[in-house]
Amino acid sequence: MTDFTSIQLEKDPRGFATLWLNRPEKNNAFNAEMIRELILALDAVGEDKSLRFLLLRGRGKHFSAGADLAWMQHAATLDYNANLNDARELAELMYNLHGLKIPTLAVVQGAAFGGAVGLASCCDMAIGAEDALFSLSEVRIGLAPAVISPFVVQAIGERAAKRYALTAERFDGKRARELGLLAECFPIGELDAQVEAWVVNLLHNSPQAMRASKDLLREVGSGELTPALRRYTENAIARLRVSAEGQEGLRAFLEKRQPSWQEQ
Repeated sequence: MTDFTSIQLEKDPRGFATLWLNRPEKNNAFNAEMIRELILALDAVGEDKSLRFLLLRGRGKHFSAGADLAWMQHAATLDYNANLNDARELAELMYNLHGLKIPTLAVVQGAAFGGAVGLASCCDMAIGAEDALFSLSEVRIGLAPAVISPFVVQAIGERAAKRYALTAERFDGKRARELGLLAECFPIGELDAQVEAWVVNLLHNSPQAMRASKDLLREVGSGELTPALRRYTENAIARLRVSAEGQEGLRAFLEKRQPSWQEQ
């Protein structure tokens, strides 16, 4: 797909993409260039209607060590408005990842510090290694996990977010699973095999239905029952039942055969 310097975007012929953080020599720490390239890559993914879902991964030993030291040193020399522009770029990345129409799965190994916790939180699902290390480390250097905080709270809850944002404690993959940040965690030697199992499972599902379910759950939010939400959910299932994929899925189920999207 598109050529980048600090990331790689690979399309699998089965119909999904993997977006790799690709600065292993810097532990995949982000800087302004990586943030901008990630935004462009997500734009490309969003425009590609053939993609069924997206994996977010890091090359090398670590998912991402957070912000690049040289980038932070440069930011310290900037005035308020320049720093505000930097923050807006990071926010655009997080909101675009969170709002992507197709399902997203983060795969975490090694370190996931600072903004990297935000990336995992922005994805619909995340899995990782049992010995992965997470930290909202910003307070250790006089900062706060500001831009990523709404997504972290959604992922692990307000109470846990307060604890880890205020203490900067490190926690492993097993604790991340307990908190809900990871759906599952595995020994590092099994991680790639488990990624493939998740891929195969997602490929069984209707691409349209996954997109629709993601839209549906975003609209449902906390599940507050309102007349408007009732109408939305009624219309959502009616639209799916009369759609081409909905009709194909129902026919395949009744005829005891695989639906067309599983025959690729």
